[in-house]
Amino acid sequence: MRRIVVFNNVTVDGFFAGPNGEIDWFKADRDPEYDEFSRAQSKTGDALIFGRTTYQMMESYWPTPDAMKSNPDMAEVMNGIEKIVFSRTLKSVEEGPHWRNVRLLHEIKSEEILELKEQEGKDIAILGSGSIVRQLTNLALIDEYQLIVHPIILGSGKSLFAGVETKNLRLMKTRAFKNGIVWLCYHPSK
Repeated sequence: MRRIVVFNNVTVDGFFAGPNGEIDWFKADRDPEYDEFSRAQSKTGDALIFGRTTYQMMESYWPTPDAMKSNPDMAEVMNGIEKIVFSRTLKSVEEGPHWRNVRLLHEIKSEEILELKEQEGKDIAILGSGSIVRQLTNLALIDEYQLIVHPIILGSGKSLFAGVETKNLRLMKTRAFKNGIVWLCYHPSK
C-alpha cells in the first residue's frame, strides 16, 4: 500500500510561504549533506500531489533550461514523475516534452485518495500545497509528515496547518544539518 507523505519546508514559526505566497526564504546555505539528503528523499516516491498554486509554480520552473542546468537530478525527477493536481479553477493541464505525467482532478474525494493509496508503487508526496495538506489531514489520509524546518522567523505568512483539527503526532526521526535546517518526521497517532 502506498503512503501519502507531506514533505514541506517551514519556518520556525510554522509558515510554509510568506504572506503573498513567496518562498524565497528557503534558499538554504549550501550544505552537501543536506543536498544529498534531498536527492535521496526525492527518490522515495513516484507521484506528487499539488494544489493549483504550487503546480503552476513548479510547472513554470522545472521544465526550463535554467532548472535543468542548475539542478539536473531534481529537474529529471520533477519533470517525469506522476503529478496529480487538485484544482477547482484549472480547466486543463498541458504536458510538454519535459513536463509529463500530469493528471487534473477537480475535487478531493476520500474514496479516490484511498484508491490511489491501494495502487502498487512508492510514496505519494505533497509539496507545498497548504490547502491540500489541510484537507487531507482533516480526512485522516496523511501517513507521514516530513517537515524541513528552516532557521528563520517570518513573523507572518501562510500557515501550513491553519484550520486543521487537532491531531496528535508521534516523532519518528529527526536530523539536523550544518546549515541550520532540521528535518522532523512524524506519524499520526492512532
